[in-house]
Amino acid sequence: MTPHVETFLEMMAAERGASPRTLEAYRRDLDDFAGFLKADVAKATPADLRRYLQRMQKVALAPRTASRRLSCLRQFYKFLYGEGSRADDPTAALDSPRLGRPLPKYLTEDEVDRLLTAARALDGIKGARATALLELLYATGLRVSELVSLPLAAVRATATTIRPAIIVRGKGAKERMIPVGDAARKALADYLKVRDAFIPAKAKTSPRLFPSDGQGGHLTRDGFSTLLKDIAVRAGVAPTRVSPHVLRHSFATHLLAHGADLRSLQQMLGHADISTTQIYTHVLDERLKKLVQGSHPLAKMKL
Repeated sequence: MTPHVETFLEMMAAERGASPRTLEAYRRDLDDFAGFLKADVAKATPADLRRYLQRMQKVALAPRTASRRLSCLRQFYKFLYGEGSRADDPTAALDSPRLGRPLPKYLTEDEVDRLLTAARALDGIKGARATALLELLYATGLRVSELVSLPLAAVRATATTIRPAIIVRGKGAKERMIPVGDAARKALADYLKVRDAFIPAKAKTSPRLFPSDGQGGHLTRDGFSTLLKDIAVRAGVAPTRVSPHVLRHSFATHLLAHGADLRSLQQMLGHADISTTQIYTHVLDERLKKLVQGSHPLAKMKL
């Protein structure tokens, strides 16, 4: 490493508060570029940097890693330019690599069924609450914040819908109606029989569907996440693969796999823009492949 690199890393630590892990990553990034350049990185030209970016694309480097490396180089040359060590910034005209949008993580239908079975096997009032939470989440695809803070008034004894009464700003800021199936409504009915046991003694009453002594007077996000991990262990599903958001993704993925359309899914998920919902089209692509393979006359011909 040249003195310029050491000075840059010292600046990042002292002025930017970069962590040892970040500094080590930047050191490796600059070392990789130096190995590619076989020269002093402080003297690299814009053409050198473009060739380096092309090399990263050629070896199929992960987009996030490529983006971090370019970020490191940008900061390094901006530092040299600001310090007067260079007369120009060779990264000024470079484009950042596009980050691919990761596919949502979701569980199989069998795994969800095992989670629900494990929740139903829990004894007592905690089992009734756990079953209601999981059934409701999987049946509606609610965001975890919406689920745990649902008002009691959102559940109507004879209704087939649940209306989240919270306002989610930045995600449409609208109330929406979501259909609820028989299994979830039965789980809710069983839970409502024991719900009062979860109301803190000092509160006496609660307007929340899932009351507790947590912040806001309802079950917390962390409390539900911990409960979900415990159920995953009991169900034999890796707890690292299970979270409230993964169940929301599973709800959406399974609906599409069984014929739901994107517009209806958008409304149920509460997405303001359908482009957000389109992340699930990987399921549609797979379904279309199966449809062609199983139904198209030419797919059945033996060549």
